[in-house]
Amino acid sequence: MSIWWLMLASGAITFSIRYSFIAAEGHFQPPGWFRRLLPFVPIAALTALTAPELLLVQGELILGGANPRLWAGLVAIIVAAVWRNTLLTIGCGFAALLVLQRF
Repeated sequence: MSIWWLMLASGAITFSIRYSFIAAEGHFQPPGWFRRLLPFVPIAALTALTAPELLLVQGELILGGANPRLWAGLVAIIVAAVWRNTLLTIGCGFAALLVLQRF
C-alpha cells in the first residue's frame, strides 16, 4: 500500500511544480539575464543526457576505437549537421552503431 502513497505524492508534487508555472503566467517577470539564458537550456539538457552514454563504457572514459557508441554518435552528429533530418540522423546513428559493434 505504501507504493500507492508514494505514487500519489510523486504525482501531486509533479502537478504542483508544473501548475506553478501556469499559475504564475503574467504575474511574475523573470530577470533579463534569466530570459537570455533560457535558449541554452534544451541543448544543455540534451548534452547532459547524451555525453555520458557516448563517452563512458562500463563507467570508464574511453575515447578511442574501443568505444563504438562514440563513433556512431559522431556519425549521427555529422548527418544531423548536413541534412537536418531527425529520422535520417537516428537511422544513420543506429546503422553506424550496428556496423561498429559487429566489427
